[in-house]
Amino acid sequence: MQIKSLELENFRNYRILKIDFEGKTNIIYGENGQGKTNILESIYMCGTGKSHKGSKEQEIIRETAEEAHIKAEFRGKYGNRRVDIHLRRSGVKGVALDRVPLRRLSELYGKIPVVIFSAEDLDIIKRGPSVRRRFLDMELCQTDPVYVEDLINYNHILNQRRELFKSLEEKKEEAAALGEILDILDMQLAGYGEKITAKRKEFIGNINCRIEEIHGRISGGKEKVKLVYSPAAQDGELYEKLLKNRERDCFLKQTSAGPHRDDLSFVSGKTDLKVFGSNGQQRTAAVSLKLAQIELIKETGKEQPVLLLDDVLSELDRGRQKMLLESIGDIQTIITCTGIDEFIEKELGKAKLFCVKNGTCVRE
Repeated sequence: MQIKSLELENFRNYRILKIDFEGKTNIIYGENGQGKTNILESIYMCGTGKSHKGSKEQEIIRETAEEAHIKAEFRGKYGNRRVDIHLRRSGVKGVALDRVPLRRLSELYGKIPVVIFSAEDLDIIKRGPSVRRRFLDMELCQTDPVYVEDLINYNHILNQRRELFKSLEEKKEEAAALGEILDILDMQLAGYGEKITAKRKEFIGNINCRIEEIHGRISGGKEKVKLVYSPAAQDGELYEKLLKNRERDCFLKQTSAGPHRDDLSFVSGKTDLKVFGSNGQQRTAAVSLKLAQIELIKETGKEQPVLLLDDVLSELDRGRQKMLLESIGDIQTIITCTGIDEFIEKELGKAKLFCVKNGTCVRE
């Protein structure tokens, strides 16, 4: 998959922007705060419908406007595709694929495979569990439509369970009837939760088959790393945990067990890198994870992903830069950076260059 063109209207700091991408590698450079990341954010939204920053639509629309538009053309192995996204301050978002409006955002997942690697991703190990769960969900949603449905249903029931806890407190006279509803919700929640956990375990296993060799190359064979998945409930135990914790959950009005409480650990030998790893070890593991993710999508996906590198090269030493760029292969890559230094010119001599300044993007 390759992006051919991108049009933005009232998106972030861009009133009007049109870019035609060519070739395997495109470099967007300029000073900080000029809008380089905003371009990558819009491309990522074409694949997921969401900002990689977790931003709300109201934050994405240009300050002086009520609406924003994204239009993008892609070239794929099986033909061309077009994505249109219409953002409104009212919160009603419209998404169309090949000019056909989508009823649900989840219908977009997997159609335009895209991988983003930002400077924030280098800190995935030291950040909170929600960041690592988001990584799991976004990667699985792009490759597994069944996972998407299971996750949607799980989150819907999770919200129903929370609302029911509020009702139990407000309507004590109806506690018996509401308790029966809670029994049904718990069985449904456990069913979807077990499926999500199984898919996550499979994904981590596939990543581990690749990350050990990649990490060995980056570290010069000095270290090995693997991901350890820590589910909040083991196989077949979720329903029992929901029952056991029900009284406490009802008091706290939240659910204490399930995939929404899962986490990942990065382990080198017997060392947990989050607790005892150096900054260099953590960043090397993060690069290895991203490269393993790219390899997995290339091997299992019908289309090659579009790779977005958001100012990540400046955060890596030359050895890790070289390893990352050599691993790109034939994937179309769009890179943002503050300047074109000698190393980038040497490694990416045939790249297309775009300069961003004050809400404009000019091809050189």
